[in-house]
Amino acid sequence: MSRLAGKAVLVTGGGSGIGLATARALLAEGARVAITGRNADKLRQAAASLAAGDRLHPHAADVTDPAQVQRLVQDVTQRFGKIDILVNNAGLNIKARAFRELTAESYHQLIGANLHGAFYCMQAVVPQMRQRKDGLIVCVNSISGKRSGPLGGIAYNAAKFGLRGLAMGLGAEEKDNGIRVCTIYPGEVNTPILENRPTPLSAERLQNMLQPEDVAAAVLFVATLPPRANVPELVITPSNATYI
Repeated sequence: MSRLAGKAVLVTGGGSGIGLATARALLAEGARVAITGRNADKLRQAAASLAAGDRLHPHAADVTDPAQVQRLVQDVTQRFGKIDILVNNAGLNIKARAFRELTAESYHQLIGANLHGAFYCMQAVVPQMRQRKDGLIVCVNSISGKRSGPLGGIAYNAAKFGLRGLAMGLGAEEKDNGIRVCTIYPGEVNTPILENRPTPLSAERLQNMLQPEDVAAAVLFVATLPPRANVPELVITPSNATYI
């Protein structure tokens, strides 16, 4: 029996990497899944690779724009009737990430993509979850949300620490309304975001990292738990790494 049959899910950053792998895992368990991302062409290619028919709905949107997020959530809710699970996965990083390299513009870009976008999605989805007294929000954060070092960069780290506080605070506020909030903190993952690392990574390094499907499996674990069970935080790292 499909464990997520009847569930409707919205996955941000669903065009590649962890988001695409998560959409694939959720679809395999019977969920209806909407994926969103800024690049419409990449989103269409992702949808074609998933080949899930009317159980999959791609909708291009920039989650840093609250008006686009509202239209996205309205469209997905109209298509599926509801949104049971929100997976906040969208994010980005840049090569010039050291403090001495940041500008006001690049700082706001990183905070917007990695923190504000998640807030806008939560703000748009939580009211219907509150009304139903049921819902799950999974924030795919980063180990950079647990400890701040030069690898992720100052602004990225600040956004991820902020996302941690946002998720924990929302979970505390809404637990009596049946809304569960989980934050997943992956270590290094072999995804397209690594193309913006200041120093290119070797094939061996990439192979020894977490892969997108590993994090997707963590999301699926949380999504298939019964409503009585909540995982507020989950850290997943490569086996050969020591992060915390």
